Amino acid sequence: MLVKRSLSRITFDSSVMGGKPCIRGLRVTVGTIVGLIAAGRSPDDILKAYPYLELEDIYEALAYVAWWSEVEL
Repeated sequence: MLVKRSLSRITFDSSVMGGKPCIRGLRVTVGTIVGLIAAGRSPDDILKAYPYLELEDIYEALAYVAWWSEVEL
């Protein structure tokens, strides 16, 4: 099982996007970022589309999903 590292850029707030994991409290969900990567968008493409994001936000979204995929429920 992967060990969860500090994911300080991933936030949860019931008043933002229904409590889904978001990037730094912004209205950009982890799912949006991962979906864009899965659709073939590059990090540069994402940063151009969402100029208020940072490269580390993208990497942390991916790290969060990688961690979550290994969690035993």
